[in-house]
Amino acid sequence: MSNRDYYEILGVGRNASDDEIKGAFRKLARQYHPDVNKEHDAEEKFKEINEAYGVLSDSDKRARYDRFGKEGLGNMGGGFHDYSADFGDIFEDLLSGFGFSTGRRSRKSPRRGRDLQMQVTLNFEEAVFGVEKDIEFQREETCSRCNGSGAEPGTSPTRCSTCNGQGEVRQVRQTFLGSMVQTATCPACNGRGEIISSPCHTCRGGGLERKVIKKKVQIPAGVDVGTQIRLNGEGGPGVFGGPSGSLFLVLDVRPHKFFKRRDNDVLLNLDINIAQAVLGAEVQVPTLDGDEKLKIPAGTQPGKVFHIRGKGVPHLRRNGRGDQLVLINVEIPAKLTKEQKDLFEKLAESLGTSVKPQEKGFLDWLNERLGG
Repeated sequence: MSNRDYYEILGVGRNASDDEIKGAFRKLARQYHPDVNKEHDAEEKFKEINEAYGVLSDSDKRARYDRFGKEGLGNMGGGFHDYSADFGDIFEDLLSGFGFSTGRRSRKSPRRGRDLQMQVTLNFEEAVFGVEKDIEFQREETCSRCNGSGAEPGTSPTRCSTCNGQGEVRQVRQTFLGSMVQTATCPACNGRGEIISSPCHTCRGGGLERKVIKKKVQIPAGVDVGTQIRLNGEGGPGVFGGPSGSLFLVLDVRPHKFFKRRDNDVLLNLDINIAQAVLGAEVQVPTLDGDEKLKIPAGTQPGKVFHIRGKGVPHLRRNGRGDQLVLINVEIPAKLTKEQKDLFEKLAESLGTSVKPQEKGFLDWLNERLGG
């Protein structure tokens, strides 16, 4: 028995109401329960809290304690109590986190169905502009033969005698806290609360059958690899009247032959010849919306990046599109005609043979052009 004052242990005044005592006990029990609090003295504190509440929650014990102190309790004591009997209402929420139950919540309460997931592969343009896509997947649905009862038509399930139709059985465990009641799924009926003596031939008593579902879904513009689309109510069926789960579409996108994506911008590497780079030119550039004219100024250097505004990927959750970034590469011819070679030799003579070391490497230069 603790030597401390019971009111002090619970942190309440001597004129505290029953509700105040119960509230203080609930708070302290959560704080010092050994399964939650791993401090070395948590168990002793929890025993002390339990002892104090065992006296102050009982009107007769509290009256004797107030009048005569602990000596007046005699054999009544504080001690540990059977939680399944008089403390069930207080510990219901606490013990549920440790796998215990007071048995007040039925196994037949409505439960949400299982979520499903499938991968949908798009080509590059479908991801950019959106598309209506045909999908096909499998899910369990209520058996069409037995309407979900699990019993062959013409027969009916019978109440399980082991759990009396509750779907769970109670087991009493003795712990340092006293007697604790733990509930478990009934082994005879697997939680259904019913025994099916003549199982349905289609679902074999499960009440569900697997079906192939075909649907059309709208993929919004601007999606990317890894984007998830949630279809509410298209998952597994709910249990005991609960709502169906969801179907999650996880998107994959095939790479494009020319275009690459960076966020909402589209990147394109464009080869031009040396004459176009030196003299300038107007060229046709492929975009996701068709060919677009692009003016190449005279003296354009390799690595120059041109922006074509509004020709990128649409923003997924707001208006507008990104840009197309055209990265210029000057193509050096590997073979020349005699006339071309003569012209380059004359050009070489006029340009001289001096070279200019660069302070930055190729990757630094490329990152600058693409903004990092």
